[in-house]
Amino acid sequence: MKTSRRDFLKVSSLTGIGLATTAASNGYDILNETKISNTNLQRFNMCGYAAPKLETVRIGFVGLGNRGPDAVKRMSHIEGTEIKALCDIRADNANAVKKTLEGSVHSPQVYTGKEEEWKKMCDRQDIDLVYIATPWALHAPMAVYAMDHGKHVCIEVPAAKTIDECWQLVNTSERTKKHCIILENCCYDFFELLTLNMIRQGLFGEIVHGEGAYIHTLLESNFSKDNYYDMWRLKENLRNGNLYPTHGLGPVAQAMNINRGDKMDYLVAVSSNDFQMGAMANELAAKDAFYKPYANKNFRGNMNTTTIRTSQGRTIMLQHDVTSPAVYSRIHKISGTKASCLKYPQPGKIAFGHEDWVSEEEYKSLESKYVAPIVKKVGEMAKQVGGHGGMDFLMDWRTIDCLRNGLPVDMDAYDAAAWSAVAPLSEKSVASRSNSVDIPDFTRGSWKSNKPVDISLEKGGTTKVLM
Repeated sequence: MKTSRRDFLKVSSLTGIGLATTAASNGYDILNETKISNTNLQRFNMCGYAAPKLETVRIGFVGLGNRGPDAVKRMSHIEGTEIKALCDIRADNANAVKKTLEGSVHSPQVYTGKEEEWKKMCDRQDIDLVYIATPWALHAPMAVYAMDHGKHVCIEVPAAKTIDECWQLVNTSERTKKHCIILENCCYDFFELLTLNMIRQGLFGEIVHGEGAYIHTLLESNFSKDNYYDMWRLKENLRNGNLYPTHGLGPVAQAMNINRGDKMDYLVAVSSNDFQMGAMANELAAKDAFYKPYANKNFRGNMNTTTIRTSQGRTIMLQHDVTSPAVYSRIHKISGTKASCLKYPQPGKIAFGHEDWVSEEEYKSLESKYVAPIVKKVGEMAKQVGGHGGMDFLMDWRTIDCLRNGLPVDMDAYDAAAWSAVAPLSEKSVASRSNSVDIPDFTRGSWKSNKPVDISLEKGGTTKVLM
């Protein structure tokens, strides 16, 4: 999807006017990104909110480039879904995805060719859920519009780029009572779910520290003319911070019950120099005029390390490096007073002391005993449908099952906002010589009484997988 410069400037100017009048109600001075006195009460607590049941979840998809087509395929394997609409500015993309549904029960209408076709899709009365897989800059504006037009939303990560957008997601979700679900698939990784269940059963004791990361070499991919529409992801790399924090943060936040008994308080971020992106941009620009707009630019540093302290005294370390030739890693480390775990770049390991990890035999015993209920129920089918080994399908299945059974969703607007806020706040910290930056309390105090995410499947779990 692409936004014209004129529309962008118009939206920006209107947003600026709105900020002046809404900053105080947000408890945050967006223009200066300085925390101010928060006297506003939460409009409605979306944490734990159960929306009315939907026997059939009617879905519209917007963004059919990288992530969208696979999401459409996965949803077609879930009982009680009806794919009503497909939207992408590129007609070939939208029509290609529609073709994959031929012979199924789904016959979606295609919206394409114009920049605001997605609004026409959101205006429809026969859609319950809008699934957003567009470039990052469009995530929050599309989600807000969809919620304002009576739709629940699922948003690819990050859900927002600015603190103002984070507040927009929270305020709109509370006002409309529509779910705003961040599509953090790593929360449904089989190892993350196993260790989360063990944590809930008390095997880790008090959680002390967590680590997560997105270390994934995307240097050539970001400079490819074919991978990202209008080179949008390369342009994002002109920001200097942890641009993609949620893959590592999401599972750690759930382990620590962030927004549900604890909250992130402040962060400190430091970035290395850029050792590769600028050099590649200059090298390519010397050979191909297409790359001249990216020559002699200040790209983000190779490695960003962000540390977070929570209100309950826990700590989190996040890293972001998509340039260096490093082995893929999300790290996923959890340290408790009784046990610890670590995954990446090696397979997942668990320890109950400082001497060594448990044996392979003991690990298998733990895995059998503490397998997460969602994995026990649909894990094998999830592997068959696919999506990063099945975790993408678990995420989509769980979302639909919650909507069909009228259950609270696992990841709400407060998670979408808090996890995504790390990116702009880390940029601010890096720009201020790594000074600490406060993290807004998007729950406006309800984190103290919000209940942890229910991963038991004691309610729901009724939705079938269509193979």
